[in-house]
Amino acid sequence: MAAVIALLGASVTVAIPAQADDYPSWADVEAARASTAATEAEVTRIGTLLTGLETQAATLGDAAITASAASATADTESRAAAAHAGDLARQLATATEKAQTADVQLGLLGAQLYRSGASDAVATLLLVPGQASDLLSALSTSTRLSELTSGIRDRALAQRNLVQSLEEQAAVASTERDRLAVEAKDRAAAAAEAQRAADAQLAEQRTRSDVLDAQLASLKNTTAETERSYRAGVAAAAAYQKQQEEAARAAAASAAAQAAAAAAAAQPAAASGSGGSGSSGSSGSGSSGAGSTTAPPTATVSSPAAARAYAAGAVSTRGWGGNEYTCLVSLWNKESGWRADAYNASSGAYGIPQSLPGSKMASAGSDWRTNAATQVDWGLGYIAAVYGTPCGAWAHSVSVGWY
Repeated sequence: MAAVIALLGASVTVAIPAQADDYPSWADVEAARASTAATEAEVTRIGTLLTGLETQAATLGDAAITASAASATADTESRAAAAHAGDLARQLATATEKAQTADVQLGLLGAQLYRSGASDAVATLLLVPGQASDLLSALSTSTRLSELTSGIRDRALAQRNLVQSLEEQAAVASTERDRLAVEAKDRAAAAAEAQRAADAQLAEQRTRSDVLDAQLASLKNTTAETERSYRAGVAAAAAYQKQQEEAARAAAASAAAQAAAAAAAAQPAAASGSGGSGSSGSSGSGSSGAGSTTAPPTATVSSPAAARAYAAGAVSTRGWGGNEYTCLVSLWNKESGWRADAYNASSGAYGIPQSLPGSKMASAGSDWRTNAATQVDWGLGYIAAVYGTPCGAWAHSVSVGWY
């Protein structure tokens, strides 16, 4: 658990899970029936416990997604470092071989120059003028050998310098490769731990919630299903309210950006006395896009094709026509490629509808991390609340780059 909290960062507050003794027994529930006040207190207590279970599951679910993405990134960096180190090693081997060849050539030419007797030829030319023609020819050959030797010597020196440089680069690359390999291993272990913690919390949430819902129903003279539906409705209403607030903020930001662009365009026109108005512009945060998402290494329970098939039925159930489904396909192709495990490393958005954070989708089901159907249900609810229809959301995405 400590490692999972560390993954979330020091600024994140993680609720302390309730202990077994904190949960009411059926005897406690029966005792609470003694008075209205006791009943209300027990109802509040159970409601708080249910909220805590949901919050804890959502927090650990987000942590598992973040850790899994970090593991995928570390693995990619480790593989790249290993490839770079291998490339440098091959370059070093080639450069070393060339340096050795140059040294051999330099030695052979040096011996040839020695045998040609360049210095003796000069002395003979001065002392025995009659042999000038032969000696000048020998001296010319010797000079050419000397020039050739000088060129090979320079190349050999350059090759040795290259070998030294590559040795230094290879050493650095090897160290970085080993460091990133260890980091990738640690990240993978942390991701596995986060996944186990999230799965364990989800299992506890389901088990505890079944009992708590039944106890709550007993106290309120309803049914467990009624209580579950009621809590789901409350969560959906809260999610809708938050979506509306986010949509209002996004609209305000877009309007402000357009006004700023219009004002900036109007200034040059005013300065020239044209009196014309500037054209409006638009801005947005940018959508995740299928190309910019990376999938953490977690199992996907539903293929993109199955997710689209489910969405087709869900769209029809909402009374939307085929054109709305076409818009939805285009929208989520752009956002996630319809992958339930799609993750945007830059924003942290997750899932088919690219919920930010992913745990927002818990209002549609506790299995939001892996169930494409749950993600689709949440995404359609979000679209209906904020844009009215999928085509409305798609038009907004085309206009400003996000929805």
